[in-house]
Amino acid sequence: MALENLISVSFTEDELTQLDTHLAGIQQVLVGKTVNLTTDQRQQYGRIANQNKLIVDKAKNYMEQHPNWVPNFLDKIEFDKDYSARQHIENRVQLLENLSQQLIDTKTLLDHDNYTNALSFYRMIRFLAGENEPGAQAVYSDMKVLFSKTGSKTNGNGENETSA
Repeated sequence: MALENLISVSFTEDELTQLDTHLAGIQQVLVGKTVNLTTDQRQQYGRIANQNKLIVDKAKNYMEQHPNWVPNFLDKIEFDKDYSARQHIENRVQLLENLSQQLIDTKTLLDHDNYTNALSFYRMIRFLAGENEPGAQAVYSDMKVLFSKTGSKTNGNGENETSA
């Protein structure tokens, strides 16, 4: 009985080249315009919540309507520049997060298919080694160390679980 194949995907060399070219193009555009915060910095600055976005939007609207109320120490030109860049980035982040999640989900199904097939192969090798098939014992011995019993649980098939 054939195993259920959850997904079947392949890429041509041209498609992979296109993906790599476009990703490199994105990286090139972002050089000098993005930062990598440390974990502590991410905690320090946090993320702006929806309520706070509303505050920023409302403040910007009122600053436009009443420019004489903007404090002298506030650089309105820089505020507008940051506001605009943030909007441009947010739109692209949403698209990239969606694409990233699609890739992650696709990889998850591919990993599942590969792992399930690898377990089937291992069970066959274990059987063949028990039947003294020439060469099977060496392959079985090499693979069975991956299913060591220390600190792992069995998956119901008699094999120890490992992360795919």
